[in-house]
Amino acid sequence: MTPTPPAGQLAALDASLGVVPAAGDRRRHPAPAHLVFFHGPMDCGKSTLALQVDHNQSRQGRHGLLLTQDDRSGTPQISSRVGLQRAAIELDADTDVRLLVRDRWAAGHRVDYLIVDEAQFLTGEQAEQLAELVDESHVDVYAFGLTTDFRTRLFPGTQRLFELADDVQRVQVEVLCWCGLPGLLNARVVGDAVVREGATVVVADTAPALQPAAAPAAGEATVRYQVLCRRHFSRGQLGPTPTGPGQLALR
Repeated sequence: MTPTPPAGQLAALDASLGVVPAAGDRRRHPAPAHLVFFHGPMDCGKSTLALQVDHNQSRQGRHGLLLTQDDRSGTPQISSRVGLQRAAIELDADTDVRLLVRDRWAAGHRVDYLIVDEAQFLTGEQAEQLAELVDESHVDVYAFGLTTDFRTRLFPGTQRLFELADDVQRVQVEVLCWCGLPGLLNARVVGDAVVREGATVVVADTAPALQPAAAPAAGEATVRYQVLCRRHFSRGQLGPTPTGPGQLALR
């Protein structure tokens, strides 16, 4: 027979259990929160991973906000190329992310975490606001974005997240260049040529190499993106040539 603890020990146990916070109740019972940044080239599954993280968090009774900017669908949602999608709040350069969260709190809603897709489009100040929410309000932040733009330069939002995030992870799904090597760089293709000048942000999707993208409007060239290895990005080569190195042309 197991002996019954003395009354004093039972009272102490009850008191200790009374301070255990409910799931996600970090505002009243602070616990470490984290800013995690997942990055990679186009087509590596960032948006799919963002929706999976949201699913895993919500299954544990946590409440989150989904944020995005300039999703490929042209609507305020997080959408993936494998067909998954969820409605999201559309950000712009003037959005104060802290106020979004505080407004939810003021309305009586919990916010335990944020999912931020297309995080490369954040301003440096917005990345700092995310870090402040983590440190001062104990809200977990999971951000997902491109590593570099079409000129192989870090986006401002990406650079600031590299500098501030507690954990920076490259998405592990490997994207292949048409040659079979790992694709690392996002080439902007106008018509059939790689371009290296222009606005940093031009929203367009990828299209398979050597296949036509969506038909452009009259008088406009097709704009798309293609992920290339470093060598073929430097060469501006979007596919194999009829006569490649070491090959003979058959007549």
